[in-house]
Amino acid sequence: MARTKGRRAAPSGERRAAGAARGATDAMRSSLRKAGPVLQKVSPALQKGRERAGELSEPVRKRVAPAWATFTPAARALLVVCVVAWLAAAFGGWREMAVVAAGVLTLLVLAALFMIGHTNLEVRMTTEPPRVTVGDPVTGEVEVKNKAKTPLLPVRLELPVGRGGVAFDLPALRPGNSHSELFVVPTERRGVIEVGPVTTGRGDPLGLFRREVTWSDVHEIFVHPVITPLEPLGAGLIRDLEGNVSENVSQSDLAFHALREYTPGDDLRHIHWRSSARHGQLLVRQFLDTRRSHLNIVVDSDPASYRDPEDFELAISAAASLLVRAIMDGFDATFLCGEHAMTRGTGRSALDACSRAELAGKRIIDVAGRGARLAPDTSLVCLVTGPHAPFTTLQRAGAHFPIEVGKIAMIIDPTASASLKSVADLPLLTLGALSELPGLLKWGL
Repeated sequence: MARTKGRRAAPSGERRAAGAARGATDAMRSSLRKAGPVLQKVSPALQKGRERAGELSEPVRKRVAPAWATFTPAARALLVVCVVAWLAAAFGGWREMAVVAAGVLTLLVLAALFMIGHTNLEVRMTTEPPRVTVGDPVTGEVEVKNKAKTPLLPVRLELPVGRGGVAFDLPALRPGNSHSELFVVPTERRGVIEVGPVTTGRGDPLGLFRREVTWSDVHEIFVHPVITPLEPLGAGLIRDLEGNVSENVSQSDLAFHALREYTPGDDLRHIHWRSSARHGQLLVRQFLDTRRSHLNIVVDSDPASYRDPEDFELAISAAASLLVRAIMDGFDATFLCGEHAMTRGTGRSALDACSRAELAGKRIIDVAGRGARLAPDTSLVCLVTGPHAPFTTLQRAGAHFPIEVGKIAMIIDPTASASLKSVADLPLLTLGALSELPGLLKWGL
């Protein structure tokens, strides 16, 4: 076989095949170039036709969709069997399949008869109280009234409660009559429990069709964490009295700013009489608001930082106790845990935020950074975490705040005794039980 420049010469058959392939490729490219203008003209027409078809079919879809939603998976499977059997009988000549199709269709029609009719109810659901502490009872009531002009047949009422639910079998009700059912909401664990909506289900005995109707909204019940009473906090109070002022002008504070003309409604106690006599008009003192103490609590939501999920619950209880005490002392307060945050709220909103907190895996470093941006006027930051969190992580989390901000870390470890130590100028409080928190704060703040 002849060789050229060290390469095997291709046989004539291979050269002819390669030439044919190149020719076909060139022809295809040429055809596409020629068809390009035609496709550009046809494409908008196809798009417009598709949109027009969608507009025409929308009324039909709106009418068919609710009816199709009542079909259970079993009914849809039987419908497929009916169609297949009918096709087999029509085009395959199988008379037996015609009998099967007729039987399945008859069964579907008889089951669909149970869906005829409309339920007209007035449902009122109440839950009291909407906010409780872990373990406190919560009761609810569902009252159903038949607003139809015909008697209401017995129907099942379904009510989701948290991750579970309850069901009531309503008796037959005459027009205008009412019936009430009581239920209890479990509150053994902290969190937000969603109650509702109340739904009724209507279907056939074989379970081929089912239609659900929603009659009420969802109610939220906040189960607040257990807290312990604390003595008044003193952290940051000296900063306030020293007069770290803001740019907000007020009528009464510690930081004197300037004098201005008296206007009706000003407090007469703030009139500066000497200046008023010298200028021949009443002048009043104007002040600048001083900064309030601001407690920022960041709770670690990373499961790897804790020994057990119950330790996270202790962390939330400790944070909630600090928040309530700070708000009672007149401090601004910010709380962050994972994706949930609250700033400058009331005691109720603070506890609500604690109820929503979840062990979701958000790093405390990222959450602390968000807290520093959310509350730039923080006076004291408290980092709450578990024993498995590295000390360097706490340092990096605290570094998001300015150097003049007081920092403290609280380690939740039920297996260790209560202790207080300082590592690299960062006070570390070890908390083993909620009852130890008042004593630790007495020496740690």
